[in-house]
Amino acid sequence: MQAVGCATLIEMSASVPAQKEKQPTAIVWFRKDLRLADNPALCAAIASGAAVLPVYILDPEESLHWPMGGASLWWLHHSLAQLQTSLAERGLRLVLRKGTAKEVLFALANEVNLQHVFWNRQYEPECIARDKQIKTALQECGIAAESFNGSLLFEPWEIRTGEGNPYKVFTPYSRACLAAPPPEKPQPDVKVVPSPKGWPQSLPLDSLELLPKLNWADRLQETWMPGEIGAWKHLRAFRLKKLSGYPEHRDYPAEVSTSRLSPHLHFGEISARQVWNELQGQQDAAPYLRQILWREFAHHMLYYFPTTPTDPFRAEFRKFPWKMDAARLKAWTRGETGYPLVDAGMRELWHTGWMHNRVRMVVASFLVKHLLLPWQEGALWFWDTLVDADLANNTFGWQWAAGCGADAAPYFRIFNPILQSRKFDAAGEYIRRWVPELRALDNNAIHAPWLATVIALKGAGVTLGKHYPRPIVDHATARAAALAAFASLREK
Repeated sequence: MQAVGCATLIEMSASVPAQKEKQPTAIVWFRKDLRLADNPALCAAIASGAAVLPVYILDPEESLHWPMGGASLWWLHHSLAQLQTSLAERGLRLVLRKGTAKEVLFALANEVNLQHVFWNRQYEPECIARDKQIKTALQECGIAAESFNGSLLFEPWEIRTGEGNPYKVFTPYSRACLAAPPPEKPQPDVKVVPSPKGWPQSLPLDSLELLPKLNWADRLQETWMPGEIGAWKHLRAFRLKKLSGYPEHRDYPAEVSTSRLSPHLHFGEISARQVWNELQGQQDAAPYLRQILWREFAHHMLYYFPTTPTDPFRAEFRKFPWKMDAARLKAWTRGETGYPLVDAGMRELWHTGWMHNRVRMVVASFLVKHLLLPWQEGALWFWDTLVDADLANNTFGWQWAAGCGADAAPYFRIFNPILQSRKFDAAGEYIRRWVPELRALDNNAIHAPWLATVIALKGAGVTLGKHYPRPIVDHATARAAALAAFASLREK
């Protein structure tokens, strides 16, 4: 939105009735911080002494280049519904609006005696630019505006090298985090909040049209409980039942051994500080807390290198000889590559909006190294289908897999999907769940059905090319082609 002055903004919202009361009001602008506990913006609004007006704005400018995918929109709807319930228990309403955030905030300034606007920071490039502009415009109109760190352990600018530069390798970054003063303790849940005497008009949640028009989301409903309550349910179950075995079991996709907190963290239903505080000091917590620092590093990289969602961090990879093939991309997205572990992962993603981390690495490696398809295509598919689609994490993960990011896996490290399957799903439980047409194959044949005997396939009722596809590419051939492509890049 083009910068405009205070008088112009007031004129833009002149159709809104002028405020009828003088009660000082503080807006808490909820974004990706859909919780009441450990919410610095909410705490600041309460401390201001003004009436607290919770607001959520569905802003098209926030996601102009990266609009939320269907799975994320579904999650957002249910998270907002849970936030509405939590606020109602405290005598508050969540005012829902749709439109450019700046215009909505100034329209609200015409409806109430707006003194303050508080929010928690986001680190996507578009959000940073928008928030700076809004803060300046509000302050020019005499409205206090303040933002806070509500989603990270450390601000990106707080962890830097001795020379004052951003880190580009995870291990020294994580050491610097652990050597820094510990993150602030989480703030407790709020029970009493001063509310306005009158409430501005709010859109009904359904009018935001976040839910899919076709009823494909039942499978998500069976898997997830969006919202602050669901986040704490997952965290406490993980701490009590899975944390101690996390280092040994986290790589096995058939087991429910990970926290599954990623979508809750993305939507701010629980904060990184809360997770850190809950698990710090627990036996065997270090490997999991390292994953929280990995998330921090992804945001650190996005903040300092804002073009990485579309451009490789390593500039030489701009000349990589990717081979766009629509048919192969379609087979990958549908889980029809002929490699059971890859297909199981892609089908788990489609049905649940989530995929086990070990399998994410395998399917990503398969796309960029077996199929030589651009990593950006994989990032776009994940963005649309993941309930935890986060620009920093999604970008960092795909660049890592493609070998073109900071601290990335070397390109010549090519996951063998057959060996990965035999090592991490030896009994074929994960494959049988998501690729049921192979269920009757024995534990040896199920990892590579095309290598099975005719008798084994017939006994399992499997005809390759009919019940299950043949491999769309040979592993050895694909590996050689990937290494040749990498060698040509180095020559260039």
